[in-house]
Amino acid sequence: MDAAQAVHEKFLAALGEGRLARAADAPDPAATGLSRAEAIDIFLSQLTSRQMDRLSRTLQARGEGFYTIGSSGHEGNAAVAAALRVTDMAFLHYRSNAFQLHRARQRPGGTPNWDMLLSFAASAEDPISGGRHKVIGSKPLAIPPQTSTIASHLPKAVGAAFSIGIARRLGMTDLPLPADAVVLASFGDASANHSTAQGAFNTAGWTAYQGTPMPLIFLCEDNGIGISTRTPTGWIEAQFRNRAGLHYIQCDGTDIVSAYAGAKAAADYARGTRKPVFLHMRAVRLYGHAGSDVQGAYLPKALIEADEARDPLLAGAALMTQQGWMTASEVAEAYEEIGGALARQAEAAIQRPKLTTSAAVMASLIPPKRDLPRANTPSDEDRKAMFGSDWGQMDKPMHMARLLSWALADLMLAHKEIVVAGEDVGPKGGVYNVTAKLHQRFGSARVVNTLLDEQAILGLAIGMAHNGFVPMPEIQFLAYVHNAEDQIRGEAATLSFFSNGQYSNPMVIRIAGLGYQKGFGGHFHNDNSLAVFRDIPGVILAVPSNGRDAVQMLRECVRLAREEQRVVVFVEPIALYMTRDLHEEGDGLWTSVYEAPGEGAPIRLGDVGVHGDGSDLAIVTYGNGTYLSRQAEKLLAGDGVEARVIDLRWLGPVDEGKLVAAVGDARRILIVDECRITGSQSEALMALFTERLPDRKLARIAADDSFIPLGKAATLTLPSRDSIVAAAKALLA
Repeated sequence: MDAAQAVHEKFLAALGEGRLARAADAPDPAATGLSRAEAIDIFLSQLTSRQMDRLSRTLQARGEGFYTIGSSGHEGNAAVAAALRVTDMAFLHYRSNAFQLHRARQRPGGTPNWDMLLSFAASAEDPISGGRHKVIGSKPLAIPPQTSTIASHLPKAVGAAFSIGIARRLGMTDLPLPADAVVLASFGDASANHSTAQGAFNTAGWTAYQGTPMPLIFLCEDNGIGISTRTPTGWIEAQFRNRAGLHYIQCDGTDIVSAYAGAKAAADYARGTRKPVFLHMRAVRLYGHAGSDVQGAYLPKALIEADEARDPLLAGAALMTQQGWMTASEVAEAYEEIGGALARQAEAAIQRPKLTTSAAVMASLIPPKRDLPRANTPSDEDRKAMFGSDWGQMDKPMHMARLLSWALADLMLAHKEIVVAGEDVGPKGGVYNVTAKLHQRFGSARVVNTLLDEQAILGLAIGMAHNGFVPMPEIQFLAYVHNAEDQIRGEAATLSFFSNGQYSNPMVIRIAGLGYQKGFGGHFHNDNSLAVFRDIPGVILAVPSNGRDAVQMLRECVRLAREEQRVVVFVEPIALYMTRDLHEEGDGLWTSVYEAPGEGAPIRLGDVGVHGDGSDLAIVTYGNGTYLSRQAEKLLAGDGVEARVIDLRWLGPVDEGKLVAAVGDARRILIVDECRITGSQSEALMALFTERLPDRKLARIAADDSFIPLGKAATLTLPSRDSIVAAAKALLA
């Protein structure tokens, strides 16, 4: 017999035969403050969730449903919803149907059953994802959608909780999360072992240990198994009961009263102390991991039957009958009535429109623009007071690092919602001094020194963006982002897509990177691959080549984040941070005078930079390649070659029309790419020019497919001024 059907029949048989009993040590509802009405409401949410699980499998068998990882055995999270407020943001894992159904009861007027059935059927009318995925989520219920989460949502839950205290310190009140809110993040016992989860636990504890507010509940729904791998008995309690910075509470999720008591204690503690809680809720997984999983293949029959005996619906029915709140026959009647109503609704839901075009699927990749109050325009007096001794240097040409530092300060002065966060960004001013004096000027609430964990840094940013901030996290080196790239790909970039544009996490991720460093480096500090960002739909990738462009592009990045809610990656070429000269020592041609806000020509998304107007050759490049190509251009001019250098600036997305227009009448195109030849921008550019300008002669030069060594050998695999000149001459021959 099908596992779901077997559990269903056992439940009905127990009701019919009166075989209902709560555990001897189950708490008394009166002692926990759980009323009759509240308990019945929770139980009805549990019954509804169970019938939805059964229905999802029926729909899948008919080819009308597409997701069967259910909540059966985890219905205790409905009691957690009862203990929280609707305004407490909840980042939920995929066994949380009962939580969402019960939270909907706390906010009358919705249609939660119908909404979830539309999600089961992947209908375009699904109110959370628009048919893109079966997710737990609701904008009115403060539940941002998660997909197949294996703890990847925990770092942003930490960030959201952290943001509540920052908002209090800054006096910001008009934000999504109330000042006394708590944040919930739920996950399974198997996911607790994931490095992402461990990083989140550590970050929350590390933060709280220092007295920083962290009103967060980690809800571990411990069913004792991850797909087919058993969790060692007692492992979760042994790991978390005495963990520094985390308050541990245990409850039984199979019993409504115990689950409610534990959740209420956790919520009261987190809300009252502003400290994180680890709520260890014992649960049971019924049926198996998903519809295709037959747990009899790896679990003994006796163990499966023991788990089925711990069915939360059996304990709930026992509570109802024990207290005289419902008879067994009334429970059975309610259960069957819910199942019948859902089945009828499902027949209507599967007829609703589906996504039918590529454009419809992609419609929510880019978040909607938003109307914001007019930005603050600081006066010269305010700026002069902020900059202090730097004010007198602003009419002098400066290198990129100094110009970026000033641009960051101006942006933070104009937009109070900007928070800079990362390792060493505070008093030290960052490894390359780009965040110099920001901590002194804006304080520790807006310039946050984080622990050394890139997942935590990016999760902090995502969570803060959920609460109305515009974070600017810093990753010290490009190679370090690979420790945490799923926070960008799997979390930040997908949020608008899976919420149909209802949720967004705008941010500007600053990353020092690329090659050509002198003095030190190696492959962890000289990393010449940007493929990971170019591969993520919806993410903007900006790479300036000089200080003036860097300032204007950073301002555009912040505008894109604030006004268009975009996720932007801003890669700052380390080798060009302090570069002053272009052709010879002392020429100062790679420095610029700082352009104050409102001065100079803005650089908008997709704008390319063009130096020269030669028609013999167009050199298309970016970053360090622009610097080297400008040097090569001078040497080529000495040989009578009239060239132009086109600086892409924006590598994702590339504005193809503007790029083709910039090439103009140049008959030959040389692509200079400092990243590795395989997977580099040059591949896409070769395809673009072949398709759009088939009459032009093309060539490319890129870095070898190698990691970068230390010392004087560091540039041997990379394009150089001389190799660019040689490639240009070969193309011209």
